Amino acid sequence: MVSKDFEQVYNEYKQQGEDQARSEAGAPVRTDQEQIIAVRKNEDGDIIAFKTESGRELDYISALEEAKAGKLAHVDVFHKYGRDILRSEPDGVKENNLDNLETF
Repeated sequence: MVSKDFEQVYNEYKQQGEDQARSEAGAPVRTDQEQIIAVRKNEDGDIIAFKTESGRELDYISALEEAKAGKLAHVDVFHKYGRDILRSEPDGVKENNLDNLETF
């Protein structure tokens, strides 16, 4: 029986995913979509508003509606805790996570 280095195989798999995610993150955004470049947080650290690359400031509900309509790039809407939640696409790039963006 051949011995496998499971850790090495997993690390190679993980690195390929990270490389692909960085490649896709650098891909051009559709012209009908805007990127979120900054967030506003409340005293508890919850994101309560978003700023787009054109300078528009969106409250949470407006951003959810735009994301559902496909107008915001690199975000997903999912349902949890009985409500819709906006989050970054799970692309493996920590720098572009909503929680890691600059604040305004």
